[in-house]
Amino acid sequence: MTLTQAEKAAVVTVWAKVATQADAIGAESLERLFFSYPQTKTYFPHFDLSQGSAQLRGHGSKVMSAIGEAVKNIDDIRKALARLSELHAYILRVDPVNFKLLSHCILCSVAAHYPSDFTPEVHAAWDKFLSSISSVLTEKYR
Repeated sequence: MTLTQAEKAAVVTVWAKVATQADAIGAESLERLFFSYPQTKTYFPHFDLSQGSAQLRGHGSKVMSAIGEAVKNIDDIRKALARLSELHAYILRVDPVNFKLLSHCILCSVAAHYPSDFTPEVHAAWDKFLSSISSVLTEKYR
């Protein structure tokens, strides 16, 4: 799934804004994930999953940091996230469907924070970008 130059530009432009609030958006995205898809909580039995908890904020920060790496390396997302892909497949053994669920929650959070920037074209570009990340994170499962 290759992004066009226009899609890459849309992702990079919105990321510049998202990066200023990445930790908050990451935590909010995880809160959305756990509320909307409670089965995903099973991977975090040792976390305090209450709204605004330090562990939720910390993991949200890690998630958004990985997305930031993917943005910086938008022409080679696979290489940028190779270690993360291996971690989730071989060590954590996260069900691949969860990446799609989290991507949807991130998309909702970004749209909620930047409604005027989140045009249909930007929405489509971010959806494609996050789908690319999900594909990279699940390719080790095959």
